[in-house]
Parts: sequence; C-alpha cells; structure tokens
Amino acid sequence: MKICIPKESSHNETRTALIPENVVKLIKHGAEVSVESAVGSGCGYSDEEYSKSGAEITHDRKALLSSADIVLRLRKPPAEEISLMKKGAIHISFLDPFNDYNLIAKLTEHGISTISMEMIPRTTRAQKMDALSSQANLAGYVAVILAADNLNRILPMMTTAAGTIMPAKVFVIGAGVAGLQAIATAKRLGASVEAFDTRPAVAEQIQSLGAKCVKIDIGETGETKGGYAKALTEAQLAKQREGIQKVCSTSDIVITTAQVFGKKAPVIITADMIRTMKKGSVIIDLPIESGGNVEGSVIDHITEKNGVKIIAFPNLATRVPIAASKVYSTNLISLLEEFWNKETKKFVLNLEDEIIRGCLITHNGQIINPAIKK
Repeated sequence: MKICIPKESSHNETRTALIPENVVKLIKHGAEVSVESAVGSGCGYSDEEYSKSGAEITHDRKALLSSADIVLRLRKPPAEEISLMKKGAIHISFLDPFNDYNLIAKLTEHGISTISMEMIPRTTRAQKMDALSSQANLAGYVAVILAADNLNRILPMMTTAAGTIMPAKVFVIGAGVAGLQAIATAKRLGASVEAFDTRPAVAEQIQSLGAKCVKIDIGETGETKGGYAKALTEAQLAKQREGIQKVCSTSDIVITTAQVFGKKAPVIITADMIRTMKKGSVIIDLPIESGGNVEGSVIDHITEKNGVKIIAFPNLATRVPIAASKVYSTNLISLLEEFWNKETKKFVLNLEDEIIRGCLITHNGQIINPAIKK
C-alpha cells in the first residue's frame, strides 16, 4: 500500500503531516512511503532524513498524488488537486467538513474516501488519534506567549529594592483543551489567572490548575457527547457578556477560546466591552478561523481599539511546528495502526467501527457521515 505525503500548499503552513521517525513505523508495517521534496522544511526535517528513514523522495507532485493509495496531509486539499487522485484513494487530513461543502462534494464526485481529523470521536480509545486536541493544546500555549510578548508589562510578581511589581491578570474564556493549556502556561509564568466556561463540570479542572473559576449564572448549560460546549441562547449570551465585562475591565490579558463544534464561534467580547478595558491590555481571539469571539477582530492582523490590542492570528500551532508536527504525525500513525491489517499489510476502513463511522466523511462516491449528510 502506497502512502504519500505532499508538501503543504498553504504559504504560511510550517508543519508536516509525517515526520521521519514515523516513516520507519509505516515501512515496518509493509507500507511504501513516498514524500514530496521539502515536505519537512518548515520544521527542520531534510529530504536526507526522510530518505534515511526509508521514504522515496519525489519532485513530481502530480505523479505523487496520482500514485497514492493513501494521502496524508494537515490541511484540506486544493480543489484542483482532487482530480489528480485515483478513484478509491483514501485522503486523511483536517477537512473543515461543516463549512466547505463544495470541497466535500468534489471529493465525493471523484470517488475519494476521506477521513476528517476534526471528526475523530472524543472517546478513550480514540484519544491517541485526537489531532484536534493535540493542536489546540499547543495553540493554548502559544496564545499566552503571544499575549505576553505584546503586553506592556511583565506577567509574574517581582519584589525588588525599588518596590513590588504586582502580577498581570489573565482571563481565559473557555476551558477546553486550548483554554486549560492557556491557564497552565499563564500560571507557570507567574500571572494571576481567572477563567470562565459555560460547562459547570470543568470548574474543578480550572481550580486544579491554580486559577480562580469565574461564576456567571446564565441558566442551564452543558456539553455535547463529544465534550464540546452546547450553543447558548441569545438571552444566555447577553447575561454571559455582562458577567464577562466586569472581569475584562480589570484584566491585562484576555484569551478567548470558545467554540461550538461545527458552527460559527459565538461573539463574546463586544466593542462596548473593549471600551471598558485598560489601555495597553491584550486580547487573543484564538478561534478566529471559525469566526472569532471578538467583535471587530480581523483575521491574521493585530488591530488596536481604545488602546487595546486585539490579536487574531489563525492556527497558532503553526508557530511551534516541530512540536505540532510531532504530535500530529503520531495521531496519524495511531489511526493507521489501529486499522492496519497485518496479513494484507493494508489500512482497512472498517465501517462497523465507531471511530471510522465518526470520522469517515465520503466513501464509494457518497457522503456517508450522518452529521455532514444533514
């Protein structure tokens, strides 16, 4: 079975889908691995390292894609490359399936079987394959470092001969994977941290990291079976904003991480709230790729309003490509090994398995994932 890894085509993508040490694992399983030249250049892996691991290096991208039984990527494929893949090939990457219907339709039309890494179920068995969480974890870390770099003061408390410098106040909105890592990183850097999440169940996790849990009574809330926060009503959002505004007005850094799976991110920080914040404070709008939590934030830009910096850089995990590539590559290997048939030396799409049922979007010329089919 031939597994191919093309170089990511997005100009600002620094990660790679497969690192050399994991090429070795696939070859031991009997796979043939072929990579495009410079596939790992963004994170410091040379063609020579891939070659030593047993991969074939090619400069012909079209031939690479047309010969593949499995294509591994990070981002979704460019539309013009779908027709290059052979019918029945398996494509595995992040696909943004809820928002890019045209891409899903084209993949279906060309008979490509697609696995969307966003759709890996959040179960104990699938945890090692959960690329969404592994990348979000790194994004939470980068968010704090980015905020600290743009803040006009230091994060930790310092006692000096000239007096005591009080710690910066960090407010994290959303205590999912990214939010919890942001809390942990800010605490390690010595900041005073508060956090809020609509799900009462995560309060204990917030407190276990040493942060204060902000409580806002917005009525009944909860989470989906996959562990994501449920969408709030407009009345609940209004109450939430009122409570959040009070904390934002005294914060030096606000990091928003709130997302509703498969939907546009809710607006949590309004222009009116920003006007009440301290001049020199910083907001990180982490879910900007799905619409963002901050009114007026501009994707891939730092904007300033009333002396407050709003940072809306997408895909923060690309800023730490070595770590991000390592964990994503491991997620892919875990998925492939879970369904690898040792006798036939092939990856098998077991349609009866709950993991495959959750993440397989198209197969045999049809959209088969129930959530995407709707």
